[in-house]
Amino acid sequence: MARKPRIGVLFSRMRVEEKWIMAALERRGVQHERLDDRQFYFTLDDPQPWQQYDAVLERSISYARGLYATRILNSWGIPTINMHEVAEACGDKIATSTALERAGVAQPLSKVAFTPESALDAIEEMGYPVVLKPVVGSWGRLLSKINDREAAETVLEHKAVLGSYQHSIFYIQEYIEKPGRDIRAFVVGDQAVTAIYRKSPHWITNTAKGGIGEVCPMRDELADICVRAAQAVGGGVLAVDVLEHPERGYLINEVNHTLEFHTAQPTSGVDIAGMIVDYVIGVARQNIENKEAIPEKERV
Repeated sequence: MARKPRIGVLFSRMRVEEKWIMAALERRGVQHERLDDRQFYFTLDDPQPWQQYDAVLERSISYARGLYATRILNSWGIPTINMHEVAEACGDKIATSTALERAGVAQPLSKVAFTPESALDAIEEMGYPVVLKPVVGSWGRLLSKINDREAAETVLEHKAVLGSYQHSIFYIQEYIEKPGRDIRAFVVGDQAVTAIYRKSPHWITNTAKGGIGEVCPMRDELADICVRAAQAVGGGVLAVDVLEHPERGYLINEVNHTLEFHTAQPTSGVDIAGMIVDYVIGVARQNIENKEAIPEKERV
């Protein structure tokens, strides 16, 4: 009989989502340990202290911390939720867009430029308004809706002066006129489990910017495109942001690998934390089975 799994939960701060996750682990009687990313370090030639975990759930607030932690853990054969490749694809908007394009998943038209001059040409060709986004970023920060050439010149010059290499990569997206809302859907494994509308009179509808959550019916078409978007970036436990276009239907805006659900869980009534934990347990059990199938003399 396979032994019981042991789970590590990597986190930066014990937010409400992490509290719900810990409670779900405790209700299921799963051995687990809290791993505060501010307090530990990795010794790259010594994976032994980490081999006790059959899976690690990554909940770091910092994209960089989570990205490099999962890279190290995966290199040691320790599965993470989500895997490093998924975090890498989701955390970079160009990587997300290219993955969606490769998989044939509908999304807004996007252009990428490397100088303010070429970015201005791209914007003018696309037509105003457009949305200029940082390649790496979350919570609706540093988004710019650009309505005319004068605004474009000002924002592009400002970004160029900031100096960061990320601000010198210009990710330009067509502006989609929202019906006062967008959709955040949640995918666990191969199932779209629930969704909410995020409603706001502002063009940015993130709940971090004041958007209000409301239940969104999980129609077959919505579930299908969300699962395909999740699979395009590697799958796992993901939040998918969806825009509604009056002619083109659902368009995938972003895919998030360290999902927040403090609004969605109480709004939808769906136990998202419990579903995440069940998925993590499944990954851990599969890892145990895989290791036990290897003859003892061949194990590292």
